Amino acid sequence: MRRTDPEGHGPVRYGPELPGDGLPVLAETAEVLAEAAHRAGEQPAGGGTALREAACGYWERRGLPVTPGAVAAGPGAAALLVAVTAAVGGDVLVPRPCAAWWAPYARLLGRPVFHVATPAESGGVPDPYALLETVRRVRAEGGDPRLLVLSVADDPTGTVAPPELLHETVEAATGAGLRLVSDETWRDTVHRPHGTVLLSPAEMLPDRVTVVADLAGALLPPGWPAAVARFPAGAAGDDLHARVLDVLTALGARVAEPVARAAGYVLGEPAPVTWRRTAAVRLHARVAAAVHTAVVGAGALARPPQAGRHLYADLGPLRSALAAHGVGDAQELEDFLSARLGMPAPGGHRFGDGLAELRVRLATGPLLGGTDQERTECLTSPSPLELPHVQRALSHLRSVFDDLRDDAQRRESPR
Repeated sequence: MRRTDPEGHGPVRYGPELPGDGLPVLAETAEVLAEAAHRAGEQPAGGGTALREAACGYWERRGLPVTPGAVAAGPGAAALLVAVTAAVGGDVLVPRPCAAWWAPYARLLGRPVFHVATPAESGGVPDPYALLETVRRVRAEGGDPRLLVLSVADDPTGTVAPPELLHETVEAATGAGLRLVSDETWRDTVHRPHGTVLLSPAEMLPDRVTVVADLAGALLPPGWPAAVARFPAGAAGDDLHARVLDVLTALGARVAEPVARAAGYVLGEPAPVTWRRTAAVRLHARVAAAVHTAVVGAGALARPPQAGRHLYADLGPLRSALAAHGVGDAQELEDFLSARLGMPAPGGHRFGDGLAELRVRLATGPLLGGTDQERTECLTSPSPLELPHVQRALSHLRSVFDDLRDDAQRRESPR
């Protein structure tokens, strides 16, 4: 069961998790959860009033005003996406590559999933012409495409789609009669917030876009599952919201009360949360840039990361060296690099790329140390890359890729 099927999509239970930041829980957030630990219950389906109002404030500060009646909360973004997919119906379109958990959940509902070609610099937002051609082809074959899932700050590629491409893709989706889900889990992890323009599709198409954000992206630990969804205003949005609540109720997908309290606290963005998020983003940006330098220096291909805690690399140029280690596809690459690096390195087939493509996602969190003390030191140090444990981790990563580069050069040099 570890082997992927012919389309290159691994079994659901082997999909990579949302990459954690590797940092200890913020003390103030832990205190909020601890104070509510005696509350054994769950919030109602869709979240309680206080949590939804906190989400409204969060989106208001980002230029996306919404009322509590158009917000829903769930135990992680997966539950919300399942509910939206079930409520919208029809076939699902996603970029190639895309977040590992998008396609499996649609398939669990029996919904066909179609990947759309995506420019390398705009991972998460498909090419508008490829989108229209995919819609045309699917309909010609008797399919019923209704939903496009995309992200402007992307997992796995770490790129941020330029506004002009996003506009064209949103217009194409509108013309094709599609509804959109914008996964904005990583929007608050942009590495250069003052130099990168990030727009939400909901700003361009307010009556057709549902925004989903998993708080594990920038605000909560992945082990505290909480996510929020913002629905369009108007009758269609109200109907979709009501149907999503029905699905969440049927699934029993409710947020535990202590986690809901913590989620409401971080959504309010008090000073400790804002400081911690800014420091964490800055730290991961530095480490991601160092990883990018190491990977590209070894001859692999990778876009400079712009957001998140990960890097997406194409090791195709090192294929000859990898073949000598028995690596011929993405699953074998995943096994090989995970063992050599000593950390998870999910192959590109987990994200919808072809099994034959030698692509991999590398996360920055595992490079920050093995103890809370080391990881906290990373967060507070003015020069985290100079810390001994970070230097050792990066040096090991560089050596693994440099060895592959040297192997490839030896094989290509004339005898």
